[in-house]
Amino acid sequence: MSEFSKSDTSGFATRAIHKGYNPMSHNGALVPPVYMTSTYAFPDTASGGDRFAGDQDGYIYGRLGNPTQALLEERLASLEGGETALATASGMGAITSAIWSLVQPGDEVIADKTLYGCTFAFFKHGLSKFGVSVRYVDLTRPELLAKAISDKTRVIYFETPSNPNNRLVDIAAITDIAHLRDVVVIVDNTYCTPYLQQPLSLGADLVVHSATKYLGGHGDLVAGAVVGSRELIDTIRYVGLKDMTGAVIAPMDAFLIMRGLKTLELRMDRHCSSAMAVAKQIEQHSEVEVIYYPGLENFSQHELAKRQMKDYGGMIAFELKGGIEAGIKFMDKLQLITRAVSLGDAETLVQHPASMTHSPYTPEERAEFGISDGLVRLSVGLETLSDIQSDIECALASVNK
Repeated sequence: MSEFSKSDTSGFATRAIHKGYNPMSHNGALVPPVYMTSTYAFPDTASGGDRFAGDQDGYIYGRLGNPTQALLEERLASLEGGETALATASGMGAITSAIWSLVQPGDEVIADKTLYGCTFAFFKHGLSKFGVSVRYVDLTRPELLAKAISDKTRVIYFETPSNPNNRLVDIAAITDIAHLRDVVVIVDNTYCTPYLQQPLSLGADLVVHSATKYLGGHGDLVAGAVVGSRELIDTIRYVGLKDMTGAVIAPMDAFLIMRGLKTLELRMDRHCSSAMAVAKQIEQHSEVEVIYYPGLENFSQHELAKRQMKDYGGMIAFELKGGIEAGIKFMDKLQLITRAVSLGDAETLVQHPASMTHSPYTPEERAEFGISDGLVRLSVGLETLSDIQSDIECALASVNK
């Protein structure tokens, strides 16, 4: 199998498995090698100087790149439809490296009201220390962004679907408004992966991922990624990552993500089909007050989900009629499903956002931003569907006992 060019039109799974690698160039090794090195030798002194000056291609030092990392980045860029990518040590490493590269004191970031807890903490407690203001706008209503955007706005940031309550943002509508003011749009695509949604094709400038989740897919690594134009990614690599965060991915983690990408299409199809069945099961139960899953017809943004997502993902959020007490009782009764944060693993995971992933919000902020104390978040895994459903049914049946 020869290396694919950037114009390759092969299918998603084919690119995830083969993009950028020719075994014959690596002693016939079917699986790309892991380059476990921190630094690189120069053929001569002049070459070393030329590489540092940017006049010659080649590796210099592990903080700036690694051949294993470079192959992963080529595949991620292909799958997301971007010019290039940067793999990082964590999802927060990707987010902070990108934001620090794009703002300075006096600038403003506009963020959606519902964000992953650590992202919210970085915006509220991190950026504010250095003179960057953050305004929270309900970006499910693009007209509010048109009113809020100002000459100080440099970045618009949102998740879609959002963590933890699956709110959707119309990517094309937001980018149309932002680009009238030359503002960079960053979309967190962790919930969907590039298999289900490609924000760059809808106008976004950068896509960020917690590769810890579906891209890795096995709960055995922590990593992140940013995908976009070469100009923006070069800035993030050589400013945000190299000089500010140092969030450098380890070669073995890059290797493990590439392993995960090989089965991403298969896994996402299974996550989606099982989640749809589980969502319908939960929706019909008498103890359930409300459920948030984009694939359900009564989900308020179902039409938008059909328009910008290939399928509806593996994440479900819901509230029980008994509120937080019922939610805790439900979670504690589960036997197969594991009580743990994170998502996108082979195992089905359940957690309580208000006390766990979204605890950086104050109770008042959670109420304002749509994260109720009774909300339960479920990441539907790859186990046999009937076993997942049986565990949920037994736990729901015990809520009022």
